[in-house]
Amino acid sequence: MNAATATSAADFGGFDKLVEAAKKEGNLHVIALPPDWANYGEIIEKFQAKYGIKIESETPDAASADEINAVKTRKGQDRAPDVLDLGQSFAISGAKEGLFAPYKVQTFDKIPEGQKEPTGLWVNDYGGYVSIGCDAKQIKTCPTSFADLLKPEYKGQVAMNGNPTEAGSAFAGVYAAAIAGGGSFDDIGPGIEFFKKLKDAGNYNPVETTPATIEKGETKISIDWDYNNAAYAPQMAAKGIDWKVNVPTDGKYFQMYAQAVNKDAPHPAAARLWQEYLYSAEGQNLYLKGFARPVLLPAMTADGTVDKALAELLPKVEGTPTFPTSEQVDAAKAKLATDWDAAISG
Repeated sequence: MNAATATSAADFGGFDKLVEAAKKEGNLHVIALPPDWANYGEIIEKFQAKYGIKIESETPDAASADEINAVKTRKGQDRAPDVLDLGQSFAISGAKEGLFAPYKVQTFDKIPEGQKEPTGLWVNDYGGYVSIGCDAKQIKTCPTSFADLLKPEYKGQVAMNGNPTEAGSAFAGVYAAAIAGGGSFDDIGPGIEFFKKLKDAGNYNPVETTPATIEKGETKISIDWDYNNAAYAPQMAAKGIDWKVNVPTDGKYFQMYAQAVNKDAPHPAAARLWQEYLYSAEGQNLYLKGFARPVLLPAMTADGTVDKALAELLPKVEGTPTFPTSEQVDAAKAKLATDWDAAISG
C-alpha cells in the first residue's frame, strides 16, 4: 500500500492499518499552528500521547501564505510540512495549484456541502466570527462595531492579527469591515477603504497581535477571530488584564479554516491519521474547547457526541452565517493584492 496515494482509511485496509502505518513513520511535521490558536497546543499533545507519533511544530506564528510557500520550496525534503491548516482563500488556491492530496476522513459524509472540496483536497475543520478584542482596563469604552473603531479615542490602538494579503484572520477582518461599510462578498472595496480611513485617522496600529503584545499593552484593541480573542480572555485574566470580546454589530463575518494534506508529504500515513483525529469527535471537541466552532458541530449536536458544556461557552451570535463562494474569495484576494499596500502605506 502506497500511503501517498491513499484517499481513505479503507485504502490502508482499515483504520487500524492506517494507525499501524503512521506509527511506523513515527513523525509528523506541522507548521503555523500556534498553541493558543483553536486549542492546537492541547490537540498536538493529545495526538502524540494517543498514537506515540512525534509532532515537530515549526514556526507556529507563520501565516497561510508561508505554509503554501513551504510546500513549494521544500518539495522532496523531509522538512516539508505534512499537513496544512489554511485560511479558506489559500485552501482554494492551493488546490487549484495541485499542491494537495485528496483524502476523505471517515466522517467526510457528515461534513456539510460547501465545507469541503468534493474529493477531499481540502476540508473545513473549524471556524469563527471576526471579533473585536479589547483591554477593558486600558480602554474606557470597548468598541462594539467597525464604526466605533474610527472614533478619536482609539488613536493608535486598533491592531489586526496579520497582513490580509498573507493571513486568513486579517483577510476576514477586511471582509467584515467591507460588509459593515455597505460592501458584500462581491465587493471587498469598502473594507480596504475602511482601513485607509482608520490609518488616516491615526487609529490603525500596525503591530501584529499575539498574546505577548496584549500582555505588554502594545495591542489594546485587536480585530481577530472570536475563538482567538475568547481564548485570550482567561490567559489575560491571570495577568490582571480584562480582555473583552465583541462580535461587531455592523460586520458579522464567519469563516472556516481548512485542512489539507501535502501531496508530497514526507510522512503520508501520519498526515492522514492527523486528519482522522481532527475530524473525530475527540478532535472536534478539542477545537470547541479552544472556543472554535467545529465543522461537525451540527452533526455532533444531533448525535449527542458534542461536549454541551463547551458549546455553551461560545461567544453568542444571532443569525445563521453565510459564506462567500470560492470565486468571490478569489476576487477579494486579488483586489487586496493590488490595493492593500497602497491603502495602508499611503
